[in-house]
Amino acid sequence: MSAKKIQRALLSVTDKSGLVEFARALAGHGVELISTGGTARTLREAGLDVKDISDLTGFPEMLDGRVKTLHPKVHGGLLYIRGNAEHEAAVTAHGIAPIDMVVVNLYAFEKTAAQPGVAFGHLIENIDIGGPSMVRSAAKNFEDVAIVTRVTDYADLTEELKTNNGALTRETRWKLAKQAFATTAAYDTAIANTLDRIAESPEPAKAAAPDVGALPTTLRINYPLAQSLRYGENPHQRAALYADGSGLGVAGAKQLQGKELSYNNLVDLDACWELALELSPEPNDPPAVAIIKHTNPCGAATGATVLEAYQKALSADPVSAFGGVIGINRTVDGAAAEEIAKLFVEAIAAPGFTEEAKERFAAKKNLRLVEIQSAPARPVVKNVSGGLLLQDADTDRITQSELNVVTKRPPTPEEFSALLFAWRVCKHVKSNAIVYARDGQTVGVGAGQMSRVDAAKFGAMKAVLPLKGTVAASDAFFPFPDGLETVVEAGATAVIQPGGSVKDADVIAAADRLGIAMVFTGIRHFRH
Repeated sequence: MSAKKIQRALLSVTDKSGLVEFARALAGHGVELISTGGTARTLREAGLDVKDISDLTGFPEMLDGRVKTLHPKVHGGLLYIRGNAEHEAAVTAHGIAPIDMVVVNLYAFEKTAAQPGVAFGHLIENIDIGGPSMVRSAAKNFEDVAIVTRVTDYADLTEELKTNNGALTRETRWKLAKQAFATTAAYDTAIANTLDRIAESPEPAKAAAPDVGALPTTLRINYPLAQSLRYGENPHQRAALYADGSGLGVAGAKQLQGKELSYNNLVDLDACWELALELSPEPNDPPAVAIIKHTNPCGAATGATVLEAYQKALSADPVSAFGGVIGINRTVDGAAAEEIAKLFVEAIAAPGFTEEAKERFAAKKNLRLVEIQSAPARPVVKNVSGGLLLQDADTDRITQSELNVVTKRPPTPEEFSALLFAWRVCKHVKSNAIVYARDGQTVGVGAGQMSRVDAAKFGAMKAVLPLKGTVAASDAFFPFPDGLETVVEAGATAVIQPGGSVKDADVIAAADRLGIAMVFTGIRHFRH
């Protein structure tokens, strides 16, 4: 590999973590340091000899720092091709000195944009111009210039400089260049996505209030690779995980033990975690457990303790639970771990595990334990041929006061509670979906059937516990009385459904004839 010695470096960073140590390492190899503003001040305070950018350009920093590195003596020093006779003649004629390394990280635009009530003028002022320009110039000319954009690279570069007597290999410069272009792409994406949501440009002192619910005019996605996976849904499919860098949700989860997470594990973990949160969204709500198989719940329940919730969820369908994935919305304690460890499961997701629980699970070497922190709802993206579909996340949570009782008999208080529970579970079941439930526990789940009647029959057929006295939830309306009649025949005494069918009157009449209670939600929860 062709290694090139670093003789002059330009440093201009927002994040000054590790800066002094790296600059000291450069200086130790005789590298001349050039810097700007606060970066130069930090280096001088550390006792390092630093030349101001204005000494290089012969032009002062101006316009509140907007113009300092946008100068031919900077970009000429970065872009000229060493050894090219014409380029060499040009830089000699204009007194342009070579710059062999640029160390840059950009204004923290995303942090500024995330500040509540940030002034529009302040937001715009935090769009970095000179930094990305230098990054691109240095990266384009990677054959001769090293561009450093990540603090995490300082240590490895320090070691390589030490090994190569102050030089970096072509392989390293190429790797740094690719990272640099990814950095500017992500930065421009963040700016474009933020400004896209601001419909009108307010006065500089006014708050920049983006419409967070607006769908983007252009869909820009820029997530770095978080993890290469062994394969996708099947062994012949390649797969990888890409994360937004927040450290939240399944993509940002911390794996405590077990085998490497697979594609299917991650999909199921997302499903079980979202359902567990759905069942008990508030801190004072009871613990909730969701047992998932192929993204559908085979059991879900709430209970006074994690152990009770787990036992109720498991009893709904213990056969299907074998080899499943479990989501728990509270810290898992030793008592719950003792019971869960009796079942073969692929993975468990929870916000935490006590030391006792970790000790109990440690004997199951392949069991994946995953700590997850809640992430804000994000739009849902799906592939279609030639494009992508994007929609809002289905975050609706209905309350009892919003239900419309349409039958002569209203639900009892116990039925109302069970209906809301069944409705929350049904939202997370593949359509067509029917859920039978009782007392904070699923009793039967009919998922992904082509006919709603078949979904009702399948849910009843799968039930291990008695169906008599349950309630039933349907993710979409009953188009005819036959689906309703099926759930009542199975044992349901109350039904929750969206309503909105042209046959609603016939379905309501059937419910009154059968003596059951029925409520309409006015919304549906298709899940394809």
